[in-house]
Amino acid sequence: MNCRFQADADLNFEIVLGVLRRNPEIDFQSAQEALIESLPDEDVLRLSAAQGRILVSHDVNTMPSAFRAMLAGNIETPGLILVPQWLSIGEAISQLVLLAQSSDASEWKGQEVWLPLRP
Repeated sequence: MNCRFQADADLNFEIVLGVLRRNPEIDFQSAQEALIESLPDEDVLRLSAAQGRILVSHDVNTMPSAFRAMLAGNIETPGLILVPQWLSIGEAISQLVLLAQSSDASEWKGQEVWLPLRP
């Protein structure tokens, strides 16, 4: 199954646009499209999971703990990708495109992944 991404409100929208420019076949929904801009982390994670989307976020402070709490509650999740603010937009785009093109969504279930990916 192909990776489907959900950006949260913290993710730089340029990353979403850049991924879609590089590969329009990647399913990457913005926070604006999903109407999740003002929701708490837990709700964003639940909605992403309900849609089978891996959440992509810049929020390295509170999102990981909300994600781990979700896992501790035995709630299935497609995964979480954290993009630190120091990572360039171009590198984030490249990493997400690579991830989408070279992996299956099932590989990321319940996984918390930090970019950049290590070879």
